[in-house]
Amino acid sequence: MNFRSQRRPTKRGRFEIDLSDTVVYAIGDVHGCYHELASLEGKIVADADTLPGRKLIIMLGDYIDRGPDSARVLDHLIAPPPAGFQRICLLGNHEAQTLDYLDGKISLERWLATGARATLFSFGIDAERLTELYGTGGKLDDYIRANIPREHVEFLRTLPVMAYSERFVFVHAGVRPGVPLLEQEDDDLLYIREEFFEASRRLDRWVVHGHTPINFPRLDGRRLDIDTGAFRTGRLTAVRIAGKSGRLLFS
Repeated sequence: MNFRSQRRPTKRGRFEIDLSDTVVYAIGDVHGCYHELASLEGKIVADADTLPGRKLIIMLGDYIDRGPDSARVLDHLIAPPPAGFQRICLLGNHEAQTLDYLDGKISLERWLATGARATLFSFGIDAERLTELYGTGGKLDDYIRANIPREHVEFLRTLPVMAYSERFVFVHAGVRPGVPLLEQEDDDLLYIREEFFEASRRLDRWVVHGHTPINFPRLDGRRLDIDTGAFRTGRLTAVRIAGKSGRLLFS
């Protein structure tokens, strides 16, 4: 279940990247599945060893919630990438909702409904038990906010919402048709579905995205969805893009 926040749209970072002489590995929604991420990264490293050029990993957001190891996933992404690689981590709607809760823009109940209970457990926080101790309201919220590691919160606050090149866009959910990339609203980049899907054959760039879970990666027009629902399928997906060729890799 996803909830859009009620805040006014902000403009988070958008990175223009030069993909000449670069091999890109885009990774779909992790959702707390650390072991799948570690397995997939190992396969990426082995695959890249056979290829020339710069190596870049782009994470498409939704690192937390639903799966068991959100805290460990964040620790992994804060640490340096594999040797010989660069890494860009994009914001997903689940990270945005976490920040909304931490900033008092949505309630704990609303945040938990997005799958955040598993994230709290990964931090050693039992929301049910704490509710029994503190009840609902300010004391409970204060305790939770004080016990989420500061370095994790700071990492989430720095995440951009898009990386793009002359031919490709990497984003969590998709783009709004007809709107220039730099004028896209953050909420569209984090949440959009139907309008983006309907325009898939009219896009002026290839768009690689997650957000909408599917059983197997789907190429539809000029969009590629690589969210294969790792938290329920055990399958985390990456797409390797090198020049005009692509290859799928799985955890």
